[in-house]
Amino acid sequence: MDHLPEHDETPPEETPGSPAPAPEPIGRSKRAKTAETAEPPEQTPSPPATPDARAEQPAPAPRRRRIVLAVAIVLGLVVLYGLVELITWPDVAALADKTPETTAFIARWEHDTGKEARWTWVPYARISPHLKRAVLVSEDINFFSHHGFDTDEIENALETAWQEKHLPRGASTLTQQLAKNLWLSPSRNPLRKLKEAILTRQLEERLSKRRILELYLNVVELGPGIYGAEAAARHYFGVSAAALGPRQAAELAAALPNPAGWHPGAESRRYRNRVATVLRRMAKAQFLWKEI
Repeated sequence: MDHLPEHDETPPEETPGSPAPAPEPIGRSKRAKTAETAEPPEQTPSPPATPDARAEQPAPAPRRRRIVLAVAIVLGLVVLYGLVELITWPDVAALADKTPETTAFIARWEHDTGKEARWTWVPYARISPHLKRAVLVSEDINFFSHHGFDTDEIENALETAWQEKHLPRGASTLTQQLAKNLWLSPSRNPLRKLKEAILTRQLEERLSKRRILELYLNVVELGPGIYGAEAAARHYFGVSAAALGPRQAAELAAALPNPAGWHPGAESRRYRNRVATVLRRMAKAQFLWKEI
C-alpha cells in the first residue's frame, strides 16, 4: 500500500549571498520597534523663575497661619479697646444740669503734687461779665458763631506755621479746651485728638453755648493748683468772681495760655503785654455784651 510522503519541515535553502534575517525578538511589538527607532522629542528648557513669579507662589502654610493669627490678635485688641472706651465714655448729656465732681486736669495735678486743688463752683450768673468777655476775646472770639471748631482760626494757624516754618500754634476753641480739661490729657497724640473732636461735637450738640461757657469758666486752670473763676478771684484779688473788674478779668484771661507762669502778679513782660492786648480787644468787642 502506497503511503503519502511526510511533510518536509526542513526550512528552505537560503539563496547564496543573501544575509540571514535577524531573529524576531520574542514579545516585541511593531509599535515598540517604532518607538525605539524614532528620535526623542526635543525638550524646551523651562525659563528660570523670576522674582515676580516667586512672589506669586503661595506662602507656606505655617507662615500663613502666623499672619492670620497676628491679624486676629490685632483685631481683637481693637475690639477690646473699643468696648472699654464705650463702657467708660463720659455721659456728656448729664452735664446739662449736673455739676462735675472733678476734672481730668484737677485729678492729675492732685495726684502729681499730693496737694488739694483750689476749686469752687459758682453758677453762670455769679461770674463777672467782664471775665466772660476777657476770656472770649483772648481764647475764642467766634465762640457763639461756630459749632465747636473754628475753621478760620485753624486756617490762620496753619498759614502762620507755614510762613514761619514751625509747628502750628494751638487753635482750639473753648469747647475743645473744655473737653480736654474735663476728660482727657495735655498730650498731642492723634488718638487723644480724635477723642477730643468727638467729645467737642457732643458738647456742642447737647449743651447750650452759655452752659459750655459756664463749665469752662469753672474748671479752667488759672494758676498752679487754682481752677475756676471763683478760686482765682479769691486767691489773687480777694474778691468773688462776680466782683471782678475789667482789669482783673484781663489779668486772669491773659494767664490762660500759660497758667503755671502767667498769672496776676507775675513779672513776665510777655504776660504784661498780653494783658494789654486783652484789654484792647475787650474795648473793641462790644457785640459780646448781647451774647453773654
